[in-house]
This record gives sequence, structure tokens and C-alpha cells, in this order.
Amino acid sequence: QHGSHISEDHFFPEIINPDTCEQLPYGTLGELVFTTLTKDGMPLLRYRTKDLTSLIDAPCECGRTAVRMTPIMGRSDDMLIIRGINVFPSQVESVILSHEEFEPYFMIVVDRVNNLDTMEVHVEVKDGYYSDDINQMIALKKKLSSKLKSVLSISADIKLVEPNSLERFEGKAKRVIDNRKLK
Repeated sequence: QHGSHISEDHFFPEIINPDTCEQLPYGTLGELVFTTLTKDGMPLLRYRTKDLTSLIDAPCECGRTAVRMTPIMGRSDDMLIIRGINVFPSQVESVILSHEEFEPYFMIVVDRVNNLDTMEVHVEVKDGYYSDDINQMIALKKKLSSKLKSVLSISADIKLVEPNSLERFEGKAKRVIDNRKLK
């Protein structure tokens, strides 16, 4: 409830900047790195987890004094920076999954128009909710757009697509098309 305790007698945790690998102070969001202290056969030195979190060094309410880790906010290898805001596909997914009208299939398309980053989210609507009624589809689009803006702190264009129209992947799904890198 107040962060996960880390056994500092077995692991040395650090938070680093994912780009520069510089160590960050306690309470700062960054990538979690572990060094094993008691592992003999195959020790790990500054093992990069790619998980974004922060460390808390203040004593816990439970009485333990070990460093605590806040909940994982996302992955450094999945992070997008759009208009200066860190956006994780997992954040978009959690918003989509919180609405019964949508399938768990989506695609994020990022582009740059007139030197401004844009984000478009293509989302599959469930069979029972997909309709030819334009007002119903606009209301659904506004509902999702509003929730995404409150979670991400930036607006995204929503494109509702019919069921089974987005590509399915075996293994890890490709959720992001970043057209900014192609230019």
C-alpha cells in the first residue's frame, strides 16, 4: 500500500535516466536498475529492468526502513514523448479497457504536423456497440477522448473502427506507429 519493500541486503536498487544512465535522486521517476549483492553463480551488475518507477527512502508506516519502490508507471522502451509529455501505450490500454464498449485492440499513430506532434488512437468498438448512428459514435468518441485527456494530460484524435479491423499479432503486439522517425 505504501510501496514495495526491496531487500537491500541482497539487492542494490538505483533509479537512472533511461537516456543518459545517470543516477537520479530518490523520489524521481526513472528506470529501475538492480545490482545483486549476494548472488554467487551469476551476479548482475546494474541490470536494467526497463521499468519506470521511483524509490522512496523514508521509513514506512509498517516500521520497516528498507527502500521502497512506487508502482511501475510504464516501460522506458515503450515510452513516447508527445509535446513534452511522457505517454505510455499501457496508459492508453488501461483507459480503453475501463470502457465496456471497446475491444482490447488499438493502435497509436504519432506524427508531426507543422512542427507539432499529433497523436491518433484507432480503437475497435465491440460488436454490440458499433453502429451506423453517427450521434452514438460521436458520443462514444467524446467519452474516450475526454478520459484519455484526463489521464495523459494531452488530447488525442480518436478514430473508432469496426470490430476485427485492426491487425492481430502473435507475441508482443505492435501498438505504436511513430511516423516522426520516418521523416
